[in-house]
Amino acid sequence: MSDASTFRDSTQILIPARAIDGLRDGLEERFTLTIVEADGRCRIIGSPAEIKDASAYLSRNGVSIA
Repeated sequence: MSDASTFRDSTQILIPARAIDGLRDGLEERFTLTIVEADGRCRIIGSPAEIKDASAYLSRNGVSIA
């Protein structure tokens, strides 16, 4: 049986909320995502394909995805 964390990693990005300052509108326009901010963290949730493309977009814009 597969580990649940493997699926979570392919369907979400967790970063500091301030990391998407100025990029949130672009993310929401380009990709089908749910963005939730709480406790200074941002959780970006979407399909594996959307997460992959959103990760590339964030990386191109200087956001480190660990």
